[in-house]
Amino acid sequence: MGTEGAAARQAKESLELAFQMSQILDTGLDRHTLSLLMALCDRGANPEALAALVRELSSVAPPTATPAANGAAAPTPTPTAASLFPAGFRQP
Repeated sequence: MGTEGAAARQAKESLELAFQMSQILDTGLDRHTLSLLMALCDRGANPEALAALVRELSSVAPPTATPAANGAAAPTPTPTAASLFPAGFRQP
């Protein structure tokens, strides 16, 4: 179990370091998305292709809110951390 604990600790430290670099570079990636991207790279995904995908998905403007039928302003959604992946893909 000591080896598994050390590996888990190292993975957590690596993610934290990558997240700090991501923040410095102002990528807009949250920890969850960064973790998924790192896991894909660990499994052999092409990092350059992933970077291009992230850039493309980040450049897509989110849908705008439409005004309510009665002329009242539509409620503003609560801001959350941006993620490139829908919540249905997240594992608890």
